[in-house]
Amino acid sequence: MPYCITRNPYVTGNSVIAMKYKDGVIMACDTGASYGSTLRYKSVERIKAVGKHSLIGGSGEFSDFQEILRYLDELTLNDHMWDDGNSLGPKEIHAYLTRVMYNRRNKFDPLWNSLVLGGVKKGPKGDEKYLGMVNMIGTHFEENHIATGFGNHMAIPILRGEWREDMTFEEAVKLIEKCLLVLLYRDRSSINKFQIAKITTEGSTIYPPYALKTNWGFAAFENPSKGAVGTW
Repeated sequence: MPYCITRNPYVTGNSVIAMKYKDGVIMACDTGASYGSTLRYKSVERIKAVGKHSLIGGSGEFSDFQEILRYLDELTLNDHMWDDGNSLGPKEIHAYLTRVMYNRRNKFDPLWNSLVLGGVKKGPKGDEKYLGMVNMIGTHFEENHIATGFGNHMAIPILRGEWREDMTFEEAVKLIEKCLLVLLYRDRSSINKFQIAKITTEGSTIYPPYALKTNWGFAAFENPSKGAVGTW
């Protein structure tokens, strides 16, 4: 089946932040998508449920993310048609995505995305929470908290300092919002319209987009070039 090769990303989404908490996994991102350096689209949802046990969030080229979602629809449909009482968990879906991304990288036709895959599934040791990521060249890992894009530089230090394994959902939302607010202040591609999702053993919930309260009265925002060498 012919397909269009993505030589360069055109419409891109930015950071996705995710972390484990007491009852499951929480994930968040904004709903903006940039056409080059122009913030063109304001209502793009980049978090989706995958099967019964997983959530996926994607940053990078949005059309490639849509192609990945099509792959996952086919995967979960085929899994459902087996009708054997089993279903793919987040660990299996993450492993599948690592092979897809690495395969396309080896064809010199990568899918220009960084993907975050989180979920919860009952295992031999009870409810097992899972959180992993994979980038456009197939590099992948598991962690307790993950951020892609600019969030990898600005949000990870906050998460390393304040994340706890026994956090309640309310505490997790508060920490996620702190990271999103830092990105809103510092990342020109971010917009003040965010979406949060969670997944537990009871299933996934993707909440409607909302805005955070901001304060642009900081002195560094009012005169960002003050004291900088070579400025007027």
